[in-house]
Amino acid sequence: MPQRMSLALAILWLGLGMLRAEEPQYPKGSLLAEPAGLAKEDAKAFVILDARERAKYEQGHVPNARWVDHAAWAQAFGAGKDDEGWSKRIGELGIAADARVIVYDDNNAKDAARIWWILRYWGLEDARLLNGGWQGWVSGGLPTEKAEPPAAKAPFPAKAQAKRLATKDELLKSLEKATLQIVDARSEKEFCGVENLTNKRAGAIPGAKQLEWSDLLEKTSHRFKPAAELRKLFEDAGISLDKPTATHCQSGGRASVMAFGLELMGAKDVRNYYASWAEWSSADDTPVTPGKAKEKK
Repeated sequence: MPQRMSLALAILWLGLGMLRAEEPQYPKGSLLAEPAGLAKEDAKAFVILDARERAKYEQGHVPNARWVDHAAWAQAFGAGKDDEGWSKRIGELGIAADARVIVYDDNNAKDAARIWWILRYWGLEDARLLNGGWQGWVSGGLPTEKAEPPAAKAPFPAKAQAKRLATKDELLKSLEKATLQIVDARSEKEFCGVENLTNKRAGAIPGAKQLEWSDLLEKTSHRFKPAAELRKLFEDAGISLDKPTATHCQSGGRASVMAFGLELMGAKDVRNYYASWAEWSSADDTPVTPGKAKEKK
């Protein structure tokens, strides 16, 4: 009898272990909000931000969501100055210092991640992304509304978190002793210098690791890939989760998704080179090298 019980317990524990292995266990899963979970919460417990186009927001949005002007925020960030201006800009959305904020978009998290990163840079501790974004909310059959919540203002003392932002000078200095791991979130064509966009020069920052931002998300659901898949993506790209890291793209948005993915997987020292390739390619004192394409498997 005891042997049978031991065998049954062993089978039970094995089954539970297999279930756990199949679940997406992110080291910092609190950065993600699940649509179904948010729908069960009191909407007023969070400040929900919709980073889509204004016209789309007006056609329907997550209940109690406020519209945030992604384009205006992207342009206004600049070099990460103007504490007073950002205190007002963030506070006008009803975001206080202790607010819990959830951001979503319909652009594979690229716009929402930029808003998330800017909020974190200015000192907001609890900012999250809605996993799957707007598509995840709608595909789950969750309720929407067209009414805009009443205007609300809150005191927000914006204080720049300098360690979240990388500058050109810091990257230049790091190239001497490789003190920063540089992660290029652009496409492989941009990295290799095949696609120049409107830049003065094409190519890559010497020593940079390339992993396209969109590879972190499932193509159809727009959800972040499970932890095991993300870990393998980083390992295959030669990206360490333990090294101080600076992400970059063309203008900070795609790099914000990469920064989010790294933090989601437990990386602790992640910076966004927000000025990115737009600045690096046009400067006179920055080295550029052709990136090497990955070997096709």
